[in-house]
Amino acid sequence: MRLRFSPTARAEKDGPEPVADAGGGRVLPGVVVPRRSAVASTTLVPAGAAASPGASATAGAASPGAAGPLAGPDGTAASAVVSQPRATAVALPAPPAQPMRLGVIDIGSNTVHLLVVDAHHGAAPRPAASVRVPLRLVELLDDSGALSVSGEHALVDCILDLRRQADELAVFDLVAFATSALRDATNSDDVLARLRSVTGVGVEVLPGDDEARLTFLAVRRWLGWSAGRLLALDIGGGSLEIGAGLDEEPDVVASLPLGASRLTRDWLTTDPPSQRELSALRRYVRAQVAPVVGNLYHVGEPTRAVATSKTFRSLARIAGAEPYSRGPYVRRVLRRTDLEAAAKVVCRMSSTERTSLPGVSASRAAQLAAGAVVAVETMDLLSVDEVEICPWALREGIILRRLDTLKLG
Repeated sequence: MRLRFSPTARAEKDGPEPVADAGGGRVLPGVVVPRRSAVASTTLVPAGAAASPGASATAGAASPGAAGPLAGPDGTAASAVVSQPRATAVALPAPPAQPMRLGVIDIGSNTVHLLVVDAHHGAAPRPAASVRVPLRLVELLDDSGALSVSGEHALVDCILDLRRQADELAVFDLVAFATSALRDATNSDDVLARLRSVTGVGVEVLPGDDEARLTFLAVRRWLGWSAGRLLALDIGGGSLEIGAGLDEEPDVVASLPLGASRLTRDWLTTDPPSQRELSALRRYVRAQVAPVVGNLYHVGEPTRAVATSKTFRSLARIAGAEPYSRGPYVRRVLRRTDLEAAAKVVCRMSSTERTSLPGVSASRAAQLAAGAVVAVETMDLLSVDEVEICPWALREGIILRRLDTLKLG
């Protein structure tokens, strides 16, 4: 809607309507507004005065009581127009650089995962591609704790294929790391040397505490500072990582041998597991977690508890959380009461039957009972009533730390 004013109202508000003078300017009472060409210069001198070089006077420099309009260098009458200071252009920040394509190969206890993202400073990494290979390295360790020959060959072939795919995706910077399975293998040094010589990919073995720190970093960046003091839990295939703190660097970290695949192999021999096996496993989990409780609460009670990893996501889905196909920005919460009910259902089923549950893949079904036991007992010991499921975890933490150290654009 346009507002319309009557001539009378405008006159009362703005004063008399200006009239044109003979020179083409507009005349208001006491003020002459010259034509546009008359004020092309911002350096003005009094009318009739000689404009000698270097001796020009600026507006406002006339003596007190001096009357008469100001004039430009060409002698044209200029009104009492105040000259404005010269505007200086300020350069705006440059637009963000083109994203850099980063890749990370995560050699886990269950799967080997290539994640490719497009990233630049000041923005969240955007997923570009993801490839998962279910190698189950933790199940390929022999009785001495060494990775078997067949397991080593399978790993080499897998890394060769993932590197080829990374090259096809134009990955600029590729990093690879290994967690619990290779970290604990008695022949890990030999396996890593063979990987480098055959594939050209150098693999870093992450200590358990660093695994917890990088997972915590990813959770902190995802949730932001407003989340307050965080408690982060991650159940992997070979270990349970715990981190707590107020900053990006956690105050307390712990890496415990409570991975879902490891516990399934070592503690659950029947399918579905017997009550005797489950009871023994619960006691073992509580004995491992109990020493960490005091350290965690010594630094302060967490504002929010957060869980990452496929195990927690699957349990949350069984308990009624939104499917992951809805995207990462849907809030998903797993309450302990719902978790306990879901765990009872999972532990009564065989691994084949579990695949009928929402969010349970065939590759993860066998280890879900052990993962449920770890989740229930850990949340109980830490007095956590609910956890929020975070879509970012260790891989994203690796990428974020790498991005912090790279000079992009």
